[in-house]
Amino acid sequence: QVQLVESGGGLVQPGGSLRLSCAASGSIISVDAMGWYRQAPGKERELVALITSGGNTNYADSVKGRFTLSRDNAKNTVYLQMNSLKPEDTAVYYCNAGGVVVSYSGRPRTYWGQGTQDTVSS
Repeated sequence: QVQLVESGGGLVQPGGSLRLSCAASGSIISVDAMGWYRQAPGKERELVALITSGGNTNYADSVKGRFTLSRDNAKNTVYLQMNSLKPEDTAVYYCNAGGVVVSYSGRPRTYWGQGTQDTVSS
């Protein structure tokens, strides 16, 4: 069984920084893309940032230049450094792992973390 364990986040003032971590655990052979989505109250879940196993990244326009996503392939872990945070960044942040292979005879699957609340407020 694969689990995504999230850590970091919390409450921060506007202009501040937070760092999220997400580690995929279990009998994992490989993971394709990992990253974060977020969902604010009354809104749909949206992509924040993704990174492939090769290091290619994709960011939402709203976070470009402020957020940085990095990855440790050996640990199946991603790190989201969030700087210059704004109140509109307030949301539940969900870790996502796609193309997860746990068996050579199985199909790749997608997994989600339980979510972590990040609040930007003075």
